[in-house]
Amino acid sequence: MSATLDTVSLLADRINALEESSTLAMTKKARELAALGHKVISLSVGEPDFKTPAHICEAAKKAIDDGFHGYSPVAGYPDLRKAIADKFKRDNNIDWKPENIVVSTGAKHSLANVIQTLINPGDEVIIFAPYWVSYSEMVKLAEGKAVVLDGAFENNFKVTPEQFEAAITDRTRIVMYASPNNPTGSIYSEADLRAIADVVARHDNLFVLADEIYEYINFTPEGHFSIGSIPAIADRVITVNGVAKGYAMTGWRIGYIGAAKWIAEGVEKLQGQVTSGTNSIAQKAAVAAISGPLDASKEMTQAYQRRRDLVVQLLREVPGFRTNVPEGAFYAFPDISHYYGKTDGTTRIENSDDFAEWLLNTAYVSTVAGSGFGAPNCLRISTAASDEALAEAVQRIKDAVATLQ
Repeated sequence: MSATLDTVSLLADRINALEESSTLAMTKKARELAALGHKVISLSVGEPDFKTPAHICEAAKKAIDDGFHGYSPVAGYPDLRKAIADKFKRDNNIDWKPENIVVSTGAKHSLANVIQTLINPGDEVIIFAPYWVSYSEMVKLAEGKAVVLDGAFENNFKVTPEQFEAAITDRTRIVMYASPNNPTGSIYSEADLRAIADVVARHDNLFVLADEIYEYINFTPEGHFSIGSIPAIADRVITVNGVAKGYAMTGWRIGYIGAAKWIAEGVEKLQGQVTSGTNSIAQKAAVAAISGPLDASKEMTQAYQRRRDLVVQLLREVPGFRTNVPEGAFYAFPDISHYYGKTDGTTRIENSDDFAEWLLNTAYVSTVAGSGFGAPNCLRISTAASDEALAEAVQRIKDAVATLQ
């Protein structure tokens, strides 16, 4: 191939139009700096810093010994689908059968499957922002149109029912959101979701894609509420979850949906042509996770809450930062726009991308710009790290911003 050939032009348009994941990009840059010998504190990746509980690992070892080495059913092993259906009933008051469940290679895969299954070119998907970085790109890949609604800082980053209803058109097909939210840690309460459900109920052929991957990392006294438990719209809610966050199983790559049978069948049909069934050993581990005790999950959540309290307290001591109190997940999401237009004499900060990159290169703290989450005034800081690392990171941030004028 000629060295002068523009190889980018040979890529499909859908790939050239796609944005790189900002979280993965910052994690990559942090690793490169660490490889050069810099003491980087990486707070960019959304990954628990705990080990997978022992009883789950033992189940995986047993699955290997028992010979689960072959292809798995496209929608998942029957025992895992039943365990997930039982979990929906136990934890979420959602009454699905195993036939309503499809297991995929992570919750990201589950979300992408649903969007590809339900969205035609030109269909609109309402996304509550701040949102997880891949939502809008998944819609783009399906040739849909992302309609982003901004949750105000003053409303704890939550979109109101009035905003939602005003954005609905005859092309609206899906509304999607995450609760607990990545990146803000905000939670849509039962009252919030019942009000959202009332809007959905007034519009036929409108579906809810509810991302509940952080379900167990919830610091509120009320606990988690699933919109899929509301009878009036239950058959129009697709609930997405997985084992990554609540059980510290990110690398096991198990996600799943619970949905009306015709939607589940559509997702299974798509998955059968793209990936087929997911990892057989990881599925057996997931059975142990979902059916087993939640003691380890609760201990992890207690640690995340303690870290949340520490980081919020420290961030509020950083001049110019505005910080809400996350109610779940393991992130802080301060508004750092006070520093836009300021410089350290070498670098001028114009936006959150500039700020995140400057912070990495000067203070060796890896974060993620809010722009990738639909919140250009903010910065995502993962609190899935030790207390010592978090305290050191915020001190480095405080020292760094003191050089900006």
